[in-house]
Amino acid sequence: MNALTRKLATVGSALAMAASSLLLASSPASAATSCYASSCEGLDPATTICQNDARTVAETYFPGGIELRYSPTCRTAWARYNGSLGMNFTVMVERENADGSYSPHYSTYYYGNGAAVWTRMVNDAGFTARACGYATGGYSCSRAY
Repeated sequence: MNALTRKLATVGSALAMAASSLLLASSPASAATSCYASSCEGLDPATTICQNDARTVAETYFPGGIELRYSPTCRTAWARYNGSLGMNFTVMVERENADGSYSPHYSTYYYGNGAAVWTRMVNDAGFTARACGYATGGYSCSRAY
Protein backbone atom coordinates (compact mmCIF):
# COMPACT_ATOMS: atom_id res chain seq x y z
CA MET A 1 0.00 0.00 0.00
CA ASN A 2 1.40 3.40 -0.86
CA ALA A 3 1.33 6.42 1.47
CA LEU A 4 -1.59 8.11 -0.32
CA THR A 5 -3.78 5.01 -0.07
CA ARG A 6 -3.03 4.70 3.66
CA LYS A 7 -3.89 8.37 4.27
CA LEU A 8 -7.18 8.04 2.37
CA ALA A 9 -8.07 4.87 4.29
CA THR A 10 -7.32 6.61 7.61
CA VAL A 11 -9.40 9.67 6.69
CA GLY A 12 -12.25 7.46 5.44
CA SER A 13 -12.27 5.45 8.67
CA ALA A 14 -12.27 8.61 10.78
CA LEU A 15 -15.19 10.06 8.82
CA ALA A 16 -17.18 6.83 9.12
CA MET A 17 -16.64 6.74 12.90
CA ALA A 18 -17.62 10.41 13.26
CA ALA A 19 -20.79 9.89 11.22
CA SER A 20 -21.86 6.85 13.24
CA SER A 21 -21.25 8.74 16.50
CA LEU A 22 -23.49 11.57 15.32
CA LEU A 23 -26.26 9.16 14.38
CA LEU A 24 -26.15 7.40 17.75
CA ALA A 25 -25.91 10.62 19.77
CA SER A 26 -28.87 12.25 18.01
CA SER A 27 -31.24 9.32 18.50
CA PRO A 28 -33.93 10.52 20.97
CA ALA A 29 -35.27 7.01 21.45
CA SER A 30 -31.98 5.87 22.94
CA ALA A 31 -32.42 8.41 25.76
CA ALA A 32 -36.04 7.50 26.54
CA THR A 33 -36.83 5.15 29.40
CA SER A 34 -39.17 2.24 28.85
CA CYS A 35 -41.54 1.44 31.70
CA TYR A 36 -44.98 -0.04 32.32
CA ALA A 37 -47.65 0.77 34.92
CA SER A 38 -46.14 0.60 38.42
CA SER A 39 -42.56 0.84 37.14
CA CYS A 40 -43.48 4.27 35.69
CA GLU A 41 -44.81 5.59 39.02
CA GLY A 42 -43.20 8.94 39.79
CA LEU A 43 -41.23 9.22 36.55
CA ASP A 44 -41.18 12.34 34.38
CA PRO A 45 -43.12 11.54 31.18
CA ALA A 46 -40.75 13.72 29.16
CA THR A 47 -37.91 11.28 29.86
CA THR A 48 -39.85 8.15 28.91
CA ILE A 49 -41.44 6.56 25.86
CA CYS A 50 -44.83 7.25 27.48
CA GLN A 51 -45.06 10.69 25.90
CA ASN A 52 -44.89 9.17 22.40
CA ASP A 53 -48.46 7.81 22.31
CA ALA A 54 -50.01 9.99 25.03
CA ARG A 55 -53.34 11.61 24.36
CA THR A 56 -55.52 14.05 26.25
CA VAL A 57 -58.45 12.07 27.69
CA ALA A 58 -60.02 14.73 29.94
CA GLU A 59 -59.68 18.42 30.76
CA THR A 60 -60.58 20.62 33.73
CA TYR A 61 -62.87 23.62 33.71
CA PHE A 62 -60.03 25.49 35.39
CA PRO A 63 -59.24 28.62 33.35
CA GLY A 64 -56.97 27.63 30.50
CA GLY A 65 -57.75 23.92 30.97
CA ILE A 66 -55.48 21.42 32.68
CA GLU A 67 -55.24 18.21 30.68
CA LEU A 68 -55.25 14.63 31.89
CA ARG A 69 -52.74 12.85 29.65
CA TYR A 70 -52.84 9.06 29.23
CA SER A 71 -50.37 6.65 27.63
CA PRO A 72 -51.92 3.30 26.60
CA THR A 73 -48.47 1.79 26.01
CA CYS A 74 -47.27 2.61 29.53
CA ARG A 75 -50.68 2.51 31.29
CA THR A 76 -49.90 5.83 33.01
CA ALA A 77 -51.53 9.21 33.49
CA TRP A 78 -50.31 12.72 34.35
CA ALA A 79 -51.59 16.28 34.39
CA ARG A 80 -50.31 18.94 31.99
CA TYR A 81 -50.91 22.66 31.60
CA ASN A 82 -49.79 24.37 28.41
CA GLY A 83 -49.25 27.77 29.95
CA SER A 84 -51.50 30.65 28.94
CA LEU A 85 -52.57 32.30 32.20
CA GLY A 86 -50.69 35.04 33.98
CA MET A 87 -51.57 33.75 37.45
CA ASN A 88 -49.86 31.26 39.78
CA PHE A 89 -51.51 27.94 40.68
CA THR A 90 -50.86 24.27 41.36
CA VAL A 91 -51.33 21.51 38.76
CA MET A 92 -52.02 18.05 40.22
CA VAL A 93 -52.74 14.49 39.18
CA GLU A 94 -55.00 12.55 41.55
CA ARG A 95 -55.59 8.82 41.60
CA GLU A 96 -58.58 6.90 42.92
CA ASN A 97 -58.26 5.31 46.38
CA ALA A 98 -59.77 1.96 47.39
CA ASP A 99 -62.79 3.74 48.90
CA GLY A 100 -63.55 5.63 45.66
CA SER A 101 -62.20 8.97 46.85
CA TYR A 102 -59.31 10.74 45.12
CA SER A 103 -56.08 12.05 46.57
CA PRO A 104 -53.25 14.04 45.02
CA HIS A 105 -50.23 11.97 44.05
CA TYR A 106 -48.01 14.47 42.25
CA SER A 107 -48.16 18.19 41.75
CA THR A 108 -46.18 20.97 40.16
CA TYR A 109 -46.45 24.73 40.43
CA TYR A 110 -47.27 27.00 37.51
CA TYR A 111 -45.66 30.43 37.90
CA GLY A 112 -47.83 32.32 35.41
CA ASN A 113 -44.93 32.72 33.01
CA GLY A 114 -46.43 31.00 29.95
CA ALA A 115 -44.27 27.87 30.20
CA ALA A 116 -45.83 24.41 29.96
CA VAL A 117 -45.73 22.31 33.14
CA TRP A 118 -46.67 18.71 33.90
CA THR A 119 -46.69 16.35 36.83
CA ARG A 120 -44.91 13.07 37.28
CA MET A 121 -46.79 9.94 36.18
CA VAL A 122 -49.12 7.71 38.16
CA ASN A 123 -49.73 4.04 37.51
CA ASP A 124 -53.10 3.90 35.75
CA ALA A 125 -53.37 0.11 35.30
CA GLY A 126 -56.51 -0.85 37.21
CA PHE A 127 -57.01 2.69 38.55
CA THR A 128 -58.64 5.90 37.41
CA ALA A 129 -56.98 9.28 37.59
CA ARG A 130 -57.94 12.92 37.11
CA ALA A 131 -56.17 16.23 36.53
CA CYS A 132 -56.78 19.12 38.92
CA GLY A 133 -55.87 22.74 39.36
CA TYR A 134 -55.80 24.70 42.61
CA ALA A 135 -55.51 28.45 43.06
CA THR A 136 -56.56 30.68 45.93
CA GLY A 137 -60.33 30.51 45.95
CA GLY A 138 -60.66 27.79 43.33
CA TYR A 139 -60.24 24.06 42.79
CA SER A 140 -61.27 22.19 39.66
CA CYS A 141 -60.74 18.61 38.48
CA SER A 142 -61.33 16.84 35.19
CA ARG A 143 -63.56 13.82 34.91
CA ALA A 144 -61.85 10.61 35.89
CA TYR A 145 -60.39 8.34 33.26
